Amino acid sequence: MNHSQAGQDAANAQRAAWMRVLSLASPAALEGAFSALGNLPTHQMLRPAQTGMAMVRARSGGTGARFNLGEMTVTRCAVTLGEGVVGVAYVQGRSLRHAEQAAVADALLQLPDWHDTVQAHLIQPLTRLHAERVERQAQVAAQTKVEFFTMVRGED
Repeated sequence: MNHSQAGQDAANAQRAAWMRVLSLASPAALEGAFSALGNLPTHQMLRPAQTGMAMVRARSGGTGARFNLGEMTVTRCAVTLGEGVVGVAYVQGRSLRHAEQAAVADALLQLPDWHDTVQAHLIQPLTRLHAERVERQAQVAAQTKVEFFTMVRGED
């Protein structure tokens, strides 16, 4: 692997990480964090937000043969900024606004002038909110944990 390939792989991994944060954010949390960014550059729609279905695939036991688990609702959007940067988003559910905001944020994160601001005011707070939500869910699940044990009877 050459040096430019490694750099591109790292950039793709960073982009995948922020796209994950944007897609997992609740629409209300994204809306609140988005308003903290202030005046944003204008964007044009390449593909207006639209809702459709996507097939979810799984593996039996995590390692077995793949099978179709079912379908889920997905909303996608693609925007471009005046600088020719393209932002895309795929989010679970039917929120057109969520998909559009996530696509705009993806585009802004690709601009050096906006990257640090969007990271600080959008991505980092949304990452914290997601971690807190996962922790709360883990605590609720832990409350329902039942430990089973087996008593061995001796031979008479």
